Amino acid sequence: MGMADVQENGHGELGMSDFPLGSKNKYKRMVSELTDYDGDDDPSHHHHQMERRRKSTRKYVFGCAVFASLNNVLLGYDVGVMSGAILFIQEDLKITEVQQEVLVGVLSIISLLGSLAGGRTSDAIGRKWTMGLAAVIFQIGAAVMTVAPSFEILMVGRILAGVGIGFGVMIAPVYIAEISPTIARGSLTSFPEIFINLGILLGYVSNYAFSGLSAHISWRIMLAVGILPSVFIGVALFIIPESPRWLVLQNRVDEARSVLMKTNENESEVEERLAEIQQAAGSTNTDKYEEKPVWRELLTPSPALRRMLITGIGIQCFQQITGIDATVYYSPAIFKAAGIEDESKLLAATVAVGVSKTAFILIAIILIDKVGRKPLLYVSTIGMTTCLFSVGITLILLKQGSISIALAVLFVCGNVAFFSVGIGPVCWVLTSEIFPLRLRAQASGLGAVGNRMCSGLIAMSFLSVSRTITVGGTFLIFSVISALSVAFVYKYVPETKGKSLEQIEMLFQDEYVLQGGEVQLGDVEHLVQK
Repeated sequence: MGMADVQENGHGELGMSDFPLGSKNKYKRMVSELTDYDGDDDPSHHHHQMERRRKSTRKYVFGCAVFASLNNVLLGYDVGVMSGAILFIQEDLKITEVQQEVLVGVLSIISLLGSLAGGRTSDAIGRKWTMGLAAVIFQIGAAVMTVAPSFEILMVGRILAGVGIGFGVMIAPVYIAEISPTIARGSLTSFPEIFINLGILLGYVSNYAFSGLSAHISWRIMLAVGILPSVFIGVALFIIPESPRWLVLQNRVDEARSVLMKTNENESEVEERLAEIQQAAGSTNTDKYEEKPVWRELLTPSPALRRMLITGIGIQCFQQITGIDATVYYSPAIFKAAGIEDESKLLAATVAVGVSKTAFILIAIILIDKVGRKPLLYVSTIGMTTCLFSVGITLILLKQGSISIALAVLFVCGNVAFFSVGIGPVCWVLTSEIFPLRLRAQASGLGAVGNRMCSGLIAMSFLSVSRTITVGGTFLIFSVISALSVAFVYKYVPETKGKSLEQIEMLFQDEYVLQGGEVQLGDVEHLVQK
C-alpha cells in the first residue's frame, strides 16, 4: 500500500505518533520523519527539533485535557460526599426519607437543564468560557448549601450546583475531543471520567475525615470543600486555548491555525487538518442550513443522524440505568443490608468502592486507543452484569454475617471496577466523537441529558424500590438491564478507534457498519503497518 493511500485514508493522522500508545507507533514516526525531512538539513539536528516539538505538543495537549476535566471533579465530589453527608444532614435538619431521595436525586435531574442549555451556550460563547460559567454557577450553589439553615435553602443550593454540573459534564468531553490529535483522542477524552472518579474518592475521604465532628458542622464542611476545585478552573481559563473547530465555525481561521500548531506534532499536517475542519464546517455557513436550525435537525434527523443519536443517547442512558450512581450514593445502605453496622466501618467500606472505581479507569485510559472502544464495552457490560447479579443473590440468599459482608463488598467493588474499565469513560468518548461538527455540542448535550435524567430517576427511586422488593431484588433488576446493554453495544456501537472525527461521520452513513461488518479504512496503525 503506497504512501498516497495512507495519506488519503489516514487524513493526516501520521504525525500524531508519539503519544504513550505502544511500540507500534515507531512505523508512523519513521514515515512522518521521512515526509518532513527534505534532505537539506543535518538529520540529527532535524530529529532533535522534531523530538522537542513532539514533547512540548504532548505536554500542552495533556495540560489542556487536565484543565478541561476539572469541572468533573465537582460532579464526582458531590456524588461521593453526599453519600456520607446525607447521614448528618438527616440528623441535623431532621429530614424525611422522601426529602433525602429528592435531595440526592435532584442534582441529576437539574443538571440535565444545564446540559440542554450547555450545547447552545458553547456554540454561542465558545467551549472554553462555557467551562468557566459552569464553575461559577457551581461555586455559588456550593456556598449556598454550606450555609443552609433549612432543607428549602439546601435545595436552592443543590439546584444551582446541578445547573453548573450540567454545563460542565457535557462540555469537557466535546472540548477535549476537538483539541486532541486523532491517535490519542480516546485516552484524552477519558480524562473527564477519571476526574469524576477522583472527585468521588475525595468525597468519600472527606466523609471519613470530617465524620467525627458534630452533626451540625460536619456536613457543612464536607460540602464547602467542594468549592476548591472550581478556583483552579478560573486559573485554567487563562491558560487553555479555545477549540480550533469552534474557531473555524466562527470564521476565526487564523486563530484556529495557531491552536492547531500547538496541538499537532507535525507542522506539515496543520493545513491538512485545517482544511478538513473547514470542509466539515463549510455546510454550517451556507444558506440552506441557516433556514434549518440545529435543534430542528435533531428533532427531524436524517437516517445517518438518527443512528448517531440512538448510539449516543442510548449508551449514555445505559451507563446510568445499570445503577452506578445508586451504588455510589447508597453504598452505605447496601453494606448495611449485608450486615455492617458500625458507621466508621460503613464509610471505610465505601472508600474501598471509591478506590476500585478510580484505580480501574487507568486500565481504560491505557487500552482505549490500543484495543478500541468496543472490546472495552463488551468486557465492562458483561462483567457488570455478573457482579450486579452476584450482589443481588448475596443479599437475598445469605444471612447477615462476615461472609455476606465480604461478598457484598467484593461484588460492589467488582461492579464499579468493570464500570470504570469500559462504559464509564467510553460512553463520554463516543458521544464526543460521533456527531458532525455543526451538531456536536448540542447533540452531545442531548446525550448528557439522557445520562443525567436516568441518573436522577435511579437515585431518587432506589430507597423506595429497595424497601418494596429489597436491596437484593433491586440489584437483580439492575443485572437484567446490564445484560440488555451488552446487546445494545453489539447492535448499535461502531468502532471509532484511529479515525478522525470527520471519518467517523462516514461510518454512520451505512447501516451495515453498525452491525459489525465494518471496514477499518481510517485505522492508521493498520494501514501504515501494511
